[in-house]
Amino acid sequence: MDAEIVAERLADVRNVIDSVGRSDVRIVAVTKALPTDAIAIAHEVGLRDIGENYAQELVSKLDLINADTRVHFIGRIQRNKVRKIVERVDQWHSVSRPEILHEIGKRRAGTSVLLQVNPTADPTKDGIAAEEIESMLATAIAADVVVDGLMTIGVHDDADASKAAFEEVDSLCRHWNLQERSMGMSGDYRDALEAGATILRLGSVLFGPRPQR
Repeated sequence: MDAEIVAERLADVRNVIDSVGRSDVRIVAVTKALPTDAIAIAHEVGLRDIGENYAQELVSKLDLINADTRVHFIGRIQRNKVRKIVERVDQWHSVSRPEILHEIGKRRAGTSVLLQVNPTADPTKDGIAAEEIESMLATAIAADVVVDGLMTIGVHDDADASKAAFEEVDSLCRHWNLQERSMGMSGDYRDALEAGATILRLGSVLFGPRPQR
């Protein structure tokens, strides 16, 4: 993996961000399933946020992560694995179950979480429905965690449906006065930006194709 190539790809992404007229966007470099040097390269090119999907993989990489790098956990987590990584995760992106809120809060009060929503009701995706947000926000207060926003995943191979989903998440964030919209990945991040994304989760557009697990 070549840092110079990653830097060029990152510049292209930032050009897209600029072209949409946005300046409030955080790029999370998704390093899951990549060689360990991806973390060092991300730091070298100026990225200070990395995303991982699997608890055990993150545990194996903790010694490689710089102290000034924010760690985002962007995958589904089993309750019994929260304790293994909770002290190093700065923001959880895919929380959709009350028991996970309680487990995070019990082990690290005040942690930032994003609720995963499923605005298209896609049965293959995790996420809560819009009408469940209110109860999850109440649960978060009781669990002593901070809900900073919402997260969603676009619709594969359906740009129009993805745009509609992103716009719905933006609307929900405005309704509930939530700041962060984690939406947009390598294949659809421009549409997410135009809909109001504040966090992009980018892997292949920066690092190239990901090896098969």
